[in-house]
Amino acid sequence: MTTKRQTMRMVCGAALMTVLGAQAAPGATWHVVTTAQGSGQRFAAQSLGAARPAGQPLETETAVFVDTRQRFQEVFGFGGAVTDAVAEVYAKLTPAAQREYLKAYFDPREGLGYNVLRTTIHSSDFSSGSYTYVKDGDRSLASFSIEHDERHRLPLLRQSLAAAKGHGTDMRVFASPWSAPAWMKSNNNMLQGGSLLPENRDLWAGYIVRFVQAYEKAGIPLWGLSVQNEPMAKQTWESMIYTAEEETRFLGDHLGPALARAGLKDKKIIVWDHNRDLLPQRAAHILNDPKARPYVWGIGFHWYETWAKGQPMHRNVAAVHAAYPDVPLLMTEATVERFDPARLQDWANGERYGSEIMADLNAGAAGWIDWNMLLDGRGGPNHVGNFCFALLHASEDGKLVYTPSYAYMGHFTRYIKPKARRVNATASRSTLDTVAFRNPDGSLAIVVMNRTAQAQRYRLMVDGMETAVEIPARAIQTVLR
Repeated sequence: MTTKRQTMRMVCGAALMTVLGAQAAPGATWHVVTTAQGSGQRFAAQSLGAARPAGQPLETETAVFVDTRQRFQEVFGFGGAVTDAVAEVYAKLTPAAQREYLKAYFDPREGLGYNVLRTTIHSSDFSSGSYTYVKDGDRSLASFSIEHDERHRLPLLRQSLAAAKGHGTDMRVFASPWSAPAWMKSNNNMLQGGSLLPENRDLWAGYIVRFVQAYEKAGIPLWGLSVQNEPMAKQTWESMIYTAEEETRFLGDHLGPALARAGLKDKKIIVWDHNRDLLPQRAAHILNDPKARPYVWGIGFHWYETWAKGQPMHRNVAAVHAAYPDVPLLMTEATVERFDPARLQDWANGERYGSEIMADLNAGAAGWIDWNMLLDGRGGPNHVGNFCFALLHASEDGKLVYTPSYAYMGHFTRYIKPKARRVNATASRSTLDTVAFRNPDGSLAIVVMNRTAQAQRYRLMVDGMETAVEIPARAIQTVLR
């Protein structure tokens, strides 16, 4: 596998420190960092010309308009998932590559600066095989043990938390189940959908409580949980169906009360955790239920609904945000499917990340969580052949391979900080996409993306001041002020 490391490396530390220093000083010289196809540029930093009072743009010109007086949702954060597959591949990296991985994801200056991690409750498709934490038929849960996770997943989670803490990051870890144990379900199978038998709702809630307690005893404090990964998908891998009424009743009558009785009512609960297409119906059903609503922190969604037809439904995110502005919306899983090693450096994959993140944030999302943080050269391991892309892959000799998606993700995660507020940002031409945030320290981060084959020059107008910016063809850049 070819790494193309020379094209994927970050700019020198001095240049990056210059940019980040500028972030902390509102009103100072504006800077821009750029990643472009074919040029070898990854986070290439440069100063912009001195800002001047903004004039009237002409119809023949391209402009990006930012008005920081108009403020919208607050940022929760950005992150990725530590699955069994991620942990198994990480364990095979060289020690140097393991250190590089931790820096690549948790260093806020030279890495992505993640502050959210997702993990699974027992197995998912991205495990080497199906497993649970109890013996079949053990209704007492006396056999409950997370010993399986101690081999790879828990050590990586501990190292990840330590790396984040070393950079002063308040890491939030949340967990999602893919399926209850087979014997608790209608189809007696962890795979192929099926539903939780009504008589096992309290038992399954108790199992989840045991998981939270076991992980916290093992040194992994959990910020929260989602009720079920993709509750309307019958998959060839671990999956379990909840109708809107079933998820509402399980949360309001079983899981929520079980967590409260166990002294875990501080755990944040994410509902839905599935695609944008049915998001409005599921949100309305759960949030309008008086018993379930008190347990809900936010609503999770994925990006898989209609992408194959070129119709991602960001408007549904915007509709739910408008209807329930006090409920955070969080993209909880995204990956480019159908792995092909020949497409490892496919620029379109990175552009998909850029356009989807930007559209979700503009629609009101409070954060964006990627799927597997690291996979092998086949896009796995995966026990049902559902191989996918990741931001980082491991080469056969135990080194890291950076994909374009890594850089595109970084143009958001490096510069948009938790508790930042989105501000109004629009472009005068459909050839550019943009989103902007005011950080808690007062700095401004404006992300601009050019998916065309031509370089573009645009007038960046911010609160009555402007400067000229060049963006290369097939590029993403973040302007910092």
